[in-house]
Amino acid sequence: MIGVNDYMGSYLDRRMKYMIEEWNLATNRDFGDFEVRIKTIEDAVKDLDKFEMEADAKMTDLENRLEKIKGVRK
Repeated sequence: MIGVNDYMGSYLDRRMKYMIEEWNLATNRDFGDFEVRIKTIEDAVKDLDKFEMEADAKMTDLENRLEKIKGVRK
């Protein structure tokens, strides 16, 4: 006769993959390169910040040039 604990253990062993997917659980594999993935994201954010500052400066320059052109045309 199979005990309740044996039955539940066997059931969980068979269904674990599906339970992880269904409940969107993390596994050790997901955390294995976690620090590298976080560093990559942090670097991307820094690159975006730099791009935003450069784009803002270029937009300001273009807006100033446009105002000068508008002043000349009047």
